[in-house]
Amino acid sequence: MEGFTELANQYRPMIYHIIHSLNIYKNEDEFFQIALIALWEAQQRFNPEKGKFSTFAYSYMKGRMMTEMTRQSKAEEVNVYPDEVFWEMKKDDHEEKPLELDALLSYCDGLTDKQKQWVIYTFYFGLSVREIAEKEKVSQSAIKKWRTGAIEKMRGNIHTDMY
Repeated sequence: MEGFTELANQYRPMIYHIIHSLNIYKNEDEFFQIALIALWEAQQRFNPEKGKFSTFAYSYMKGRMMTEMTRQSKAEEVNVYPDEVFWEMKKDDHEEKPLELDALLSYCDGLTDKQKQWVIYTFYFGLSVREIAEKEKVSQSAIKKWRTGAIEKMRGNIHTDMY
């Protein structure tokens, strides 16, 4: 392993030369590591009968870095990163209801049907007193009475559960 450390130190300037010749400015450390791996592989695969090691190592490292640049470029083309304006204006199409119905109904023990209706309309559908009154065809004061009764009973349920 000490032999490769010496080789890596010897070829460090060449690696940085390749990085700068390919105009790599993002992820420079990552590309340096790719070059070191390529240098190690070049050392393993080198055949002295086919030429100088430095030439082989240079082309091997440069080829690996170019392949990685191509791979990252394709990944960036596939993955579109919208600008800030998009995220500020994007509405969540999968918006969840504030509380799931089953969980919500677990708080409604002892409530009348009308009081349960108020809880569901208010916390599941997010309707106002006026909207509930229109939907149920009753006065707003009737809805407020449902609300008051429901809140009192729910507080009582919570209070008794604590003790």
